Amino acid sequence: MKNNMIEFIDISKWFGSFQVLKNINLQLAKGERTVVCGPSGSGKSTLIRLVNGLEEFEQGRLLVDGIELDGGSKSLEHIRTEVGMVFQQFNLFPHLTILQNLILAPLHVRKMTKSQATELAQFYLDKVRISDQAAKYPIELSGGQQQRVAIARALCMRPQIMLFDEPTSALDPEMVGEVLQVMVDLAKDGMTMVCVTHEMGFAREVADRIVFMDAGELVEIAKPKDFFESPKSPRLREFLSQIIN
Repeated sequence: MKNNMIEFIDISKWFGSFQVLKNINLQLAKGERTVVCGPSGSGKSTLIRLVNGLEEFEQGRLLVDGIELDGGSKSLEHIRTEVGMVFQQFNLFPHLTILQNLILAPLHVRKMTKSQATELAQFYLDKVRISDQAAKYPIELSGGQQQRVAIARALCMRPQIMLFDEPTSALDPEMVGEVLQVMVDLAKDGMTMVCVTHEMGFAREVADRIVFMDAGELVEIAKPKDFFESPKSPRLREFLSQIIN
């Protein structure tokens, strides 16, 4: 049986009086690729932001790689080292070259030598098919290229888990495909991935399971074939009819 990398146990969260997550119970196995989808405001991004402590929860328990996220700085520091995250915005340092952006965290957090960090950065720049851009600055790259750099930067920390929070939503349509292809390639490497996205073609191709959320609840969890071909809940059927037709 596969080990669980992430376990949400009766997780609830509020923003003021508004309950954004309601009694979430979900286990994600090591090496599993999970896509989280649902309408805007359903709690998708909040759910994955809990995993590396960007948001705090008020009730329940959350375990990441066997470590309970209890609000303590030690557990949070360890988890953030092991969990990479790619956001809608690229969040690259504009005054640093692409290579300098990539080696920063390995140097200061992983305590690598500069030659080790540089070798690793070049490996991942090659993996995201952008190695020829290493000496450029972020402003010189397209949005799709910058997002690929952001993915490579997260990978340079050698994380156990990669989180993607709608990584293509800020891109022009013609740039979406290049970023999704990089993510497809990563998925083939067996990385534990959790991706919030509206890209249903990606979900169908890559996901082991798809989680559909609405109004802060897990409405349906299924393998891609069942998710698309025989959805059980009326709410999911309505959602699919709106985004696929």
